Amino acid sequence: MLTFSALVAGSFSLGALAAPLIDPLALSALRFLLAGVIVGAAAFATTGITRSATRAPWRYLVLGALLAAYFVLMFEGLKTAEPVATAAVFTLTPAMAAGFGWLTLRQRLTARMGAALAIGAVGALWVIFRADPQRLLALQIGRGEVIYFAGCVAHALYAPLVRKYNRGEPAVVFTFGMMIAGWVILTLTGIPSILSTDWLALPAIVWITLLYTAIFASAATFVLLQYATLRLPAAKVMAYTYLVPSWVILWEIALGGRAPPALILGGVALSILALLLLLKDEG
Repeated sequence: MLTFSALVAGSFSLGALAAPLIDPLALSALRFLLAGVIVGAAAFATTGITRSATRAPWRYLVLGALLAAYFVLMFEGLKTAEPVATAAVFTLTPAMAAGFGWLTLRQRLTARMGAALAIGAVGALWVIFRADPQRLLALQIGRGEVIYFAGCVAHALYAPLVRKYNRGEPAVVFTFGMMIAGWVILTLTGIPSILSTDWLALPAIVWITLLYTAIFASAATFVLLQYATLRLPAAKVMAYTYLVPSWVILWEIALGGRAPPALILGGVALSILALLLLLKDEG
Protein backbone atom coordinates (compact mmCIF):
# COMPACT_ATOMS: atom_id res chain seq x y z
CA MET A 1 0.00 0.00 0.00
CA LEU A 2 3.00 2.31 0.43
CA THR A 3 3.92 1.62 -3.19
CA PHE A 4 0.27 2.04 -4.16
CA SER A 5 0.08 5.52 -2.62
CA ALA A 6 3.30 6.64 -4.32
CA LEU A 7 2.13 5.49 -7.75
CA VAL A 8 -1.32 7.04 -7.30
CA ALA A 9 0.29 10.39 -6.46
CA GLY A 10 2.03 10.40 -9.82
CA SER A 11 -1.28 10.06 -11.62
CA PHE A 12 -2.52 13.24 -9.91
CA SER A 13 0.50 15.24 -11.03
CA LEU A 14 0.33 14.06 -14.63
CA GLY A 15 -3.46 13.85 -14.81
CA ALA A 16 -3.87 17.54 -14.01
CA LEU A 17 -1.75 18.35 -17.08
CA ALA A 18 -3.54 15.99 -19.47
CA ALA A 19 -7.17 16.37 -18.32
CA PRO A 20 -8.00 19.46 -20.42
CA LEU A 21 -6.52 17.94 -23.58
CA ILE A 22 -8.58 14.75 -24.06
CA ASP A 23 -12.04 13.43 -23.23
CA PRO A 24 -11.98 11.40 -19.98
CA LEU A 25 -13.95 8.50 -21.51
CA ALA A 26 -11.54 8.14 -24.43
CA LEU A 27 -8.47 8.33 -22.20
CA SER A 28 -9.87 5.90 -19.64
CA ALA A 29 -10.96 3.36 -22.27
CA LEU A 30 -7.48 3.16 -23.78
CA ARG A 31 -5.96 3.17 -20.31
CA PHE A 32 -8.03 0.14 -19.24
CA LEU A 33 -7.21 -1.66 -22.50
CA LEU A 34 -3.45 -1.23 -22.10
CA ALA A 35 -3.57 -2.12 -18.42
CA GLY A 36 -5.72 -5.16 -19.16
CA VAL A 37 -3.22 -6.44 -21.73
CA ILE A 38 -0.39 -6.07 -19.21
CA VAL A 39 -2.25 -7.72 -16.34
CA GLY A 40 -3.63 -10.44 -18.63
CA ALA A 41 -0.14 -11.33 -19.85
CA ALA A 42 1.03 -11.54 -16.25
CA ALA A 43 -1.94 -13.74 -15.32
CA PHE A 44 -1.38 -16.22 -18.15
CA ALA A 45 2.37 -16.30 -17.48
CA THR A 46 1.96 -17.05 -13.77
CA THR A 47 -1.16 -18.62 -12.32
CA GLY A 48 -3.24 -18.96 -15.47
CA ILE A 49 -7.01 -18.38 -15.49
CA THR A 50 -8.49 -20.53 -12.74
CA ARG A 51 -11.88 -22.22 -13.11
CA SER A 52 -13.41 -20.18 -10.29
CA ALA A 53 -12.40 -16.98 -12.10
CA THR A 54 -14.87 -17.70 -14.92
CA ARG A 55 -17.83 -18.06 -12.60
CA ALA A 56 -20.22 -15.22 -11.78
CA PRO A 57 -18.82 -12.70 -14.31
CA TRP A 58 -21.22 -10.10 -12.92
CA ARG A 59 -18.65 -9.57 -10.14
CA TYR A 60 -16.20 -8.11 -12.62
CA LEU A 61 -18.85 -5.88 -14.16
CA VAL A 62 -19.67 -4.36 -10.76
CA LEU A 63 -16.04 -3.78 -9.79
CA GLY A 64 -15.04 -2.65 -13.28
CA ALA A 65 -17.90 -0.15 -13.36
CA LEU A 66 -16.85 1.30 -10.00
CA LEU A 67 -13.24 1.87 -10.99
CA ALA A 68 -14.17 3.06 -14.47
CA ALA A 69 -16.49 5.62 -12.87
CA TYR A 70 -13.74 6.75 -10.49
CA PHE A 71 -11.17 7.43 -13.21
CA VAL A 72 -13.58 9.11 -15.59
CA LEU A 73 -14.94 11.36 -12.84
CA MET A 74 -11.41 12.08 -11.62
CA PHE A 75 -10.29 13.44 -15.00
CA GLU A 76 -13.60 15.24 -15.51
CA GLY A 77 -13.27 16.88 -12.11
CA LEU A 78 -9.67 17.92 -12.77
CA LYS A 79 -10.87 20.01 -15.70
CA THR A 80 -12.35 22.63 -13.39
CA ALA A 81 -11.35 21.81 -9.82
CA GLU A 82 -8.32 23.34 -8.17
CA PRO A 83 -5.66 20.71 -7.35
CA VAL A 84 -5.73 21.63 -3.65
CA ALA A 85 -9.49 21.19 -3.43
CA THR A 86 -9.34 17.90 -5.34
CA ALA A 87 -6.71 16.50 -3.00
CA ALA A 88 -8.85 17.54 -0.03
CA VAL A 89 -11.79 15.57 -1.44
CA PHE A 90 -9.56 12.52 -1.88
CA THR A 91 -8.79 12.42 1.85
CA LEU A 92 -12.46 11.64 2.51
CA THR A 93 -12.05 8.21 0.86
CA PRO A 94 -10.73 6.28 3.92
CA ALA A 95 -13.65 7.29 6.12
CA MET A 96 -16.12 6.34 3.39
CA ALA A 97 -14.30 3.01 2.91
CA ALA A 98 -14.69 2.33 6.62
CA GLY A 99 -18.43 2.91 6.33
CA PHE A 100 -18.75 0.69 3.28
CA GLY A 101 -16.62 -1.94 5.03
CA TRP A 102 -19.20 -2.09 7.82
CA LEU A 103 -22.16 -2.14 5.42
CA THR A 104 -20.81 -4.90 3.16
CA LEU A 105 -18.60 -6.98 5.46
CA ARG A 106 -19.58 -5.79 8.95
CA GLN A 107 -15.98 -4.73 9.51
CA ARG A 108 -15.97 -2.81 12.78
CA LEU A 109 -14.06 0.42 13.24
CA THR A 110 -12.22 0.27 16.56
CA ALA A 111 -11.54 3.36 18.65
CA ARG A 112 -7.86 3.27 17.71
CA MET A 113 -8.62 2.93 14.01
CA GLY A 114 -11.06 5.82 14.24
CA ALA A 115 -8.43 7.96 15.98
CA ALA A 116 -5.85 6.97 13.38
CA LEU A 117 -8.18 7.92 10.52
CA ALA A 118 -8.82 11.29 12.15
CA ILE A 119 -5.10 11.95 12.73
CA GLY A 120 -4.31 10.92 9.15
CA ALA A 121 -6.99 13.23 7.81
CA VAL A 122 -5.59 16.19 9.76
CA GLY A 123 -2.07 15.38 8.58
CA ALA A 124 -3.16 15.10 4.97
CA LEU A 125 -5.07 18.39 5.12
CA TRP A 126 -2.04 20.01 6.75
CA VAL A 127 0.06 18.95 3.77
CA ILE A 128 -2.60 19.77 1.17
CA PHE A 129 -3.12 23.31 2.41
CA ARG A 130 0.62 23.74 3.13
CA ALA A 131 0.10 24.51 6.82
CA ASP A 132 -1.82 27.68 5.94
CA PRO A 133 -5.18 28.04 7.77
CA GLN A 134 -6.20 30.78 5.34
CA ARG A 135 -6.00 28.36 2.43
CA LEU A 136 -8.25 25.94 4.31
CA LEU A 137 -10.79 28.64 5.14
CA ALA A 138 -10.83 29.75 1.49
CA LEU A 139 -11.88 26.31 0.24
CA GLN A 140 -14.90 26.57 -2.04
CA ILE A 141 -16.80 23.55 -3.26
CA GLY A 142 -17.39 23.82 -6.99
CA ARG A 143 -18.67 21.60 -9.78
CA GLY A 144 -15.35 19.85 -10.25
CA GLU A 145 -15.07 18.94 -6.57
CA VAL A 146 -18.62 17.54 -6.55
CA ILE A 147 -17.88 15.44 -9.65
CA TYR A 148 -14.69 14.07 -8.14
CA PHE A 149 -16.39 13.35 -4.82
CA ALA A 150 -18.80 11.03 -6.65
CA GLY A 151 -15.77 9.23 -8.06
CA CYS A 152 -14.25 8.90 -4.60
CA VAL A 153 -17.47 7.27 -3.36
CA ALA A 154 -17.10 4.64 -6.10
CA HIS A 155 -13.45 4.11 -5.18
CA ALA A 156 -14.27 3.69 -1.49
CA LEU A 157 -16.99 1.12 -2.23
CA TYR A 158 -14.64 -0.84 -4.48
CA ALA A 159 -12.23 -1.75 -1.64
CA PRO A 160 -14.55 -3.86 0.55
CA LEU A 161 -16.37 -5.35 -2.44
CA VAL A 162 -13.12 -6.90 -3.68
CA ARG A 163 -12.94 -9.05 -0.56
CA LYS A 164 -16.67 -9.75 -0.65
CA TYR A 165 -16.69 -10.92 -4.28
CA ASN A 166 -13.34 -12.71 -4.46
CA ARG A 167 -13.70 -16.50 -4.41
CA GLY A 168 -10.09 -17.46 -3.97
CA GLU A 169 -8.82 -16.20 -7.33
CA PRO A 170 -5.24 -14.87 -7.39
CA ALA A 171 -5.05 -11.07 -7.29
CA VAL A 172 -3.64 -10.81 -10.83
CA VAL A 173 -6.43 -12.99 -12.28
CA PHE A 174 -9.17 -11.14 -10.44
CA THR A 175 -7.69 -7.83 -11.58
CA PHE A 176 -7.61 -9.03 -15.20
CA GLY A 177 -11.32 -9.85 -15.13
CA MET A 178 -12.13 -6.46 -13.62
CA MET A 179 -9.95 -4.62 -16.18
CA ILE A 180 -11.64 -6.34 -19.13
CA ALA A 181 -15.09 -5.58 -17.71
CA GLY A 182 -14.14 -1.94 -17.12
CA TRP A 183 -12.77 -1.63 -20.66
CA VAL A 184 -15.96 -3.04 -22.18
CA ILE A 185 -18.09 -0.61 -20.15
CA LEU A 186 -15.93 2.38 -21.05
CA THR A 187 -15.75 1.45 -24.73
CA LEU A 188 -19.51 1.01 -25.10
CA THR A 189 -20.27 4.27 -23.31
CA GLY A 190 -17.43 6.23 -24.88
CA ILE A 191 -17.67 5.26 -28.57
CA PRO A 192 -18.50 8.82 -29.73
CA SER A 193 -15.60 10.30 -27.74
CA ILE A 194 -13.17 7.61 -28.90
CA LEU A 195 -14.07 8.08 -32.57
CA SER A 196 -13.98 11.89 -32.41
CA THR A 197 -10.54 12.06 -30.76
CA ASP A 198 -7.67 12.99 -33.09
CA TRP A 199 -5.21 10.55 -31.53
CA LEU A 200 -2.27 11.49 -33.77
CA ALA A 201 -2.56 15.16 -32.87
CA LEU A 202 -2.53 14.70 -29.10
CA PRO A 203 0.32 16.43 -27.23
CA ALA A 204 3.14 14.32 -25.79
CA ILE A 205 1.98 14.90 -22.20
CA VAL A 206 -1.25 13.02 -22.96
CA TRP A 207 0.66 9.95 -24.15
CA ILE A 208 3.03 10.15 -21.21
CA THR A 209 0.07 10.34 -18.86
CA LEU A 210 -1.67 7.48 -20.67
CA LEU A 211 1.34 5.17 -20.45
CA TYR A 212 2.04 6.03 -16.83
CA THR A 213 -1.56 5.62 -15.71
CA ALA A 214 -1.99 2.38 -17.68
CA ILE A 215 1.22 0.70 -16.50
CA PHE A 216 1.86 2.13 -13.06
CA ALA A 217 -1.36 3.77 -11.87
CA SER A 218 -3.66 1.06 -13.25
CA ALA A 219 -2.05 -2.34 -13.84
CA ALA A 220 0.39 -2.15 -10.94
CA THR A 221 -1.82 -0.36 -8.42
CA PHE A 222 -4.86 -2.55 -9.14
CA VAL A 223 -2.86 -5.69 -8.38
CA LEU A 224 -1.42 -4.06 -5.26
CA LEU A 225 -4.87 -2.97 -4.13
CA GLN A 226 -6.36 -6.41 -4.78
CA TYR A 227 -3.55 -8.04 -2.79
CA ALA A 228 -3.99 -5.66 0.12
CA THR A 229 -7.79 -5.73 0.29
CA LEU A 230 -7.73 -9.52 0.60
CA ARG A 231 -5.53 -9.21 3.70
CA LEU A 232 -6.48 -5.94 5.40
CA PRO A 233 -9.75 -4.28 6.49
CA ALA A 234 -11.07 -1.73 4.00
CA ALA A 235 -10.41 1.20 6.37
CA LYS A 236 -6.74 0.21 6.77
CA VAL A 237 -6.28 -0.19 3.04
CA MET A 238 -7.74 3.19 2.17
CA ALA A 239 -5.94 4.90 5.07
CA TYR A 240 -2.77 4.76 3.03
CA THR A 241 -4.31 7.35 0.74
CA TYR A 242 -3.44 9.88 3.46
CA LEU A 243 0.15 9.60 2.24
CA VAL A 244 -0.75 10.65 -1.30
CA PRO A 245 -0.40 14.42 -0.67
CA SER A 246 3.03 13.83 0.83
CA TRP A 247 4.06 11.75 -2.18
CA VAL A 248 2.77 14.52 -4.46
CA ILE A 249 5.23 16.90 -2.84
CA LEU A 250 8.06 14.53 -3.70
CA TRP A 251 6.73 14.23 -7.25
CA GLU A 252 6.70 18.01 -7.58
CA ILE A 253 10.30 18.22 -6.39
CA ALA A 254 11.36 15.44 -8.77
CA LEU A 255 9.66 17.24 -11.66
CA GLY A 256 11.57 20.44 -10.91
CA GLY A 257 9.15 22.13 -8.54
CA ARG A 258 10.01 23.93 -5.34
CA ALA A 259 10.44 22.14 -2.02
CA PRO A 260 7.66 22.90 0.49
CA PRO A 261 8.30 24.85 3.71
CA ALA A 262 9.66 22.85 6.65
CA LEU A 263 6.42 23.48 8.58
CA ILE A 264 4.56 21.14 6.22
CA LEU A 265 6.66 18.22 7.47
CA GLY A 266 4.43 18.29 10.56
CA GLY A 267 1.57 17.04 8.42
CA VAL A 268 3.75 14.28 7.01
CA ALA A 269 4.60 13.23 10.57
CA LEU A 270 0.90 13.03 11.46
CA SER A 271 0.24 10.84 8.42
CA ILE A 272 3.04 8.50 9.46
CA LEU A 273 1.67 8.39 13.01
CA ALA A 274 -1.76 7.42 11.67
CA LEU A 275 -0.24 4.62 9.63
CA LEU A 276 1.68 3.27 12.64
CA LEU A 277 -1.55 3.17 14.63
CA LEU A 278 -3.33 1.34 11.82
CA LEU A 279 -0.54 -1.16 11.24
CA LYS A 280 -0.49 -2.22 14.88
CA ASP A 281 -2.85 -5.14 15.42
CA GLU A 282 -5.55 -4.84 18.04
CA GLY A 283 -4.71 -6.58 21.30
